[in-house]
Amino acid sequence: MRRILVFPLLVSLLCAQQNPTAPNAQPEEVIFRTGANLVVHTLTVKDKKGNPIEGLTPKDLIVTEDGIVQTLAFLDYQKIEEVTPIATETAAIVPIPRLARTAIAAEKPGGDLKYANRRLLALYFDMSSMPIPDQIRALDAAQKFIKTQMTPADLVAIMVYAGNEVMVHQDFTADREKLLSNIQTLVIGEDEDVPADNGDGTFGQSGGEFALLRTDRQLSALQTAAKMLGALNEKKSLIYFASGLTLSGTDNQAQLRATVNAAARAGVSFFTVDARGLQASGGFGNASRASAGGMGMYTGQTAMSTMSSFGKSQDTLWSLAADTGGKALLDFNDLSMGIVQAQKSITSYYVLGYYATNTALDGKLRKVKITLTGGLTGELEYRDSYYAGREYKKFTTADKERQLEDALMQGDPVTDLRIAMEVNYFQINRAEYFIPITLKVPGNELALAKKGGAEHTVITFIGEIRGGGPVSNIRDLVDIKLSDTTAADLVKKSIVYDTGFTVLPGNYKIKLLARDQETGRIGTFESSVTIPNLNPKADVVDSKIAISSVVLSSQREALQDALYNANKDKDKNQVQLSVNPLVQEGQKLIPSVTRVFSKTKEMHIYLQAYQQGTAPPQPLVAFVTFYRGKEKAFETAPVTVTERVANNLNTMPIKFSFPMDKLQTGEYDLQITVLNPNSQKAAFWQAPVLLIQ
Repeated sequence: MRRILVFPLLVSLLCAQQNPTAPNAQPEEVIFRTGANLVVHTLTVKDKKGNPIEGLTPKDLIVTEDGIVQTLAFLDYQKIEEVTPIATETAAIVPIPRLARTAIAAEKPGGDLKYANRRLLALYFDMSSMPIPDQIRALDAAQKFIKTQMTPADLVAIMVYAGNEVMVHQDFTADREKLLSNIQTLVIGEDEDVPADNGDGTFGQSGGEFALLRTDRQLSALQTAAKMLGALNEKKSLIYFASGLTLSGTDNQAQLRATVNAAARAGVSFFTVDARGLQASGGFGNASRASAGGMGMYTGQTAMSTMSSFGKSQDTLWSLAADTGGKALLDFNDLSMGIVQAQKSITSYYVLGYYATNTALDGKLRKVKITLTGGLTGELEYRDSYYAGREYKKFTTADKERQLEDALMQGDPVTDLRIAMEVNYFQINRAEYFIPITLKVPGNELALAKKGGAEHTVITFIGEIRGGGPVSNIRDLVDIKLSDTTAADLVKKSIVYDTGFTVLPGNYKIKLLARDQETGRIGTFESSVTIPNLNPKADVVDSKIAISSVVLSSQREALQDALYNANKDKDKNQVQLSVNPLVQEGQKLIPSVTRVFSKTKEMHIYLQAYQQGTAPPQPLVAFVTFYRGKEKAFETAPVTVTERVANNLNTMPIKFSFPMDKLQTGEYDLQITVLNPNSQKAAFWQAPVLLIQ
């Protein structure tokens, strides 16, 4: 059926070969159409008895957009075989390590259908709203459906909202064992009632002042999930498991409408499931919640307030379902019925597409009407409107904020803008470590803005560091002047930007985004960082010297010229500078990030060694070695280190600076060796480097 898209072009080319144009005739212009303005709708047509009507062709339908007739590019019938579910005995599911995140695989442009004649069901678990008992019920319901109610026509995906991020744990599949194993990897209670943090209400925060916007965050995550599913043209049902969703008066109406509109654009219906099940509690508290007390207990006000609050939390679930063509399952203990409702809602339907005659990317509402021709009758179900796309230059402030939040919440990184990141760590006392983070944006990424005639551009940096829950976040704007440079000059430069955090030892995940405000291009960089505990263990003889991470650099600059810094707050910035070991004598050492060095410059190396409990600290010997394969290419003379910082860690800075002109260009393995001749302890650090002319 997809051949209808290319056939007219083939015919025109064949005709051109058989009827060559005259020498003076102007050749006909060949127009290639892209999917930029391709509009796809799903259409259900049923007879009076409710049975699907098959066999319709493009001639049987009239499609108009804002009153203008549109020419159908394709019309495909999706026949969903109605099969009675048969419970199958699955093999014992062996728990597996937590699966890596995946993504909803998109279809090819032009209306291609990846999952023809299949029913798409996305199970979405809002872990942020469900207490542990509700999480258990929701996951049990999903397993029951997969084991006993799933049919051969069903494809199921698993999506999770936890830690302020929407994650796809499983793309659409019919493999029951894979789905069941995946559900077992979900951690119960991993994001239930995240405690308050710094409460500044910015990206990635769950507590404090941001708690007031928690409903917006949940709706925003649901909007992100709908956009992910929008990569597919088929009908999609998202089964949303949550323990209610309460709006704060009219404060959340804008985000609620944005979420519903996103679902309409993506062809997604929400089937909401209240994971609390049937509730039978009074307003006087229970085994898990103390009574509110007061006169309201005797007047009935407390009970009425409790019932009203509970009802409001279900109203939003009902609205989400009703406004997107789905259904809500409320006050029902068998939560798997919520999935069954979604399953039964998708019967055989048509997928049709057309290239809209109105190509303006203005984000406005377009009205759609579909009718039958030739005396045909039937009941038609389709979305009667959609919002056109919008180019970045026409984004409102809210649109731009939404774009950043989408990029931060999605598990699938956005890589339109290339960025590189380096994270280091230095111990500052027995409990805390300072981690300087440096980002580099290649200058050629800014050349596009310059070519577009921009006199300047703004790079927005946002991100967060997480360790079980939110630890801290950043947000900053860097204004870069382009008027004094050419596009060719920008290619040779880089934008270097840094920030820093003070943390405890542990495992952290850092995610940072950069966006060019002129072009709207976004780059994402994620890194998992382990900050080791360098404190000596009691009664344990360690043969290693405790050292920090190693910073490789080719430049030092004055503080005011060094690079862009995230902390606009002067007090915070001074605190950061005071603990940042890369700042010395009014200059900052700029990490290389990419570890690419030029023969024409010196290499600077900095690290710290720690000799806690050694009084006085013993002298250390350190040297740098370059290996090419297994052969030693260059080695510095050993340096004796006796300088120490006056602290209880006996911190000993280790520094190297040497020219690179003695080495040939190419790839090397660089090794730092630190020795304690008295105690026969040692430390080694290795990293690949590239030397260019």
